[in-house]
Amino acid sequence: MNLNSISAFQDNYIWVLNDEQGKCIIVDPGDAEPVLKALETNQWTPEAILLTHHHNDHVGGVKELLKKYPDLVVYGPEETQDKGTNRVVREGDKVNILKYEFSVIATPGHTLGHICFYCAPYLFCGDTLFSGGCGRLFEGTARNMFDSFQKLNKLPAETLICCAHEYTLSNIKFSLSILPNDDELNRYCRKVKELRAKNQSTLPSSLENERKINLFLRTHNVDLKDKIKEETNLQQPHQIFAWLRTKKDTF
Repeated sequence: MNLNSISAFQDNYIWVLNDEQGKCIIVDPGDAEPVLKALETNQWTPEAILLTHHHNDHVGGVKELLKKYPDLVVYGPEETQDKGTNRVVREGDKVNILKYEFSVIATPGHTLGHICFYCAPYLFCGDTLFSGGCGRLFEGTARNMFDSFQKLNKLPAETLICCAHEYTLSNIKFSLSILPNDDELNRYCRKVKELRAKNQSTLPSSLENERKINLFLRTHNVDLKDKIKEETNLQQPHQIFAWLRTKKDTF
């Protein structure tokens, strides 16, 4: 399968997997227009749509796509049933499309019903895990999101993080405001700045890389714990995660 990204809105990515016969799977089509253009340009035939959660910038194009392709199967969590989902999936479900199996992982936090789809090496994680960061908490709690991160962190190191937004540079700048002398963060910041200066995507990232540069995956880190001691006595990993998310909200 070939991985492709389609830019939408200001900073969204709509992901498409296609096989050698031109059949494809569309992930979180918030806008139908760029998807329809890509289908025509590449002569792709859509087989299914995968939805991670109910926010409009992830589901807004579904109904228009269904008008053109009425037989499309749309997999998504229960919270997307009124957005075009016709096949509800839950934690532990297996979805078979184009001879590939996608595992459904429940990842509440950004929304209560948020899910991710994993088909090695690809993780389509919507607005849960970003490169260098995590999703904003609209419905769930920091503990929800922390637990979701622990699930995703059990995946293989070579997992490719196919998140839905180009937030990487902002996330790394935030992380450097916490740990300005961190070698891995500074290395990655230089790389990300070079890519963005050329208007190139920073995604997908790898889970191996995220374990080095994503503070939300480094809540056991001694340097991070020492930094947090300057402001709070909270030292449990889930408490550090919540502290980071609160700091990011006002960064």
